[in-house]
Amino acid sequence: MKKTEYKRQFRELSTETKDRISHALKGRHLSDSHKEHLSASLKQYWSSVKSIHDEQKNNNLQSIEQ
Repeated sequence: MKKTEYKRQFRELSTETKDRISHALKGRHLSDSHKEHLSASLKQYWSSVKSIHDEQKNNNLQSIEQ
C-alpha cells in the first residue's frame, strides 16, 4: 500500500500560522461524535508526521557515529 504524501514536512508551525488557523476556527460548534472522529483521525495523522526535533536528533547521532 502506498503511503499518502502530505505537504507538511514537520509538526511545528509558525506563531502566525497558528493564529490564522485559530481565528478561522473561532465560533465553530461541533457535535461530540464529530469531535471524537476528528480526534481519532488527527492522532493517526500526527503519528505519521515526524518532528523537526527528532530529525535534528537523528542528524546529531549520525554526525557522532561518523
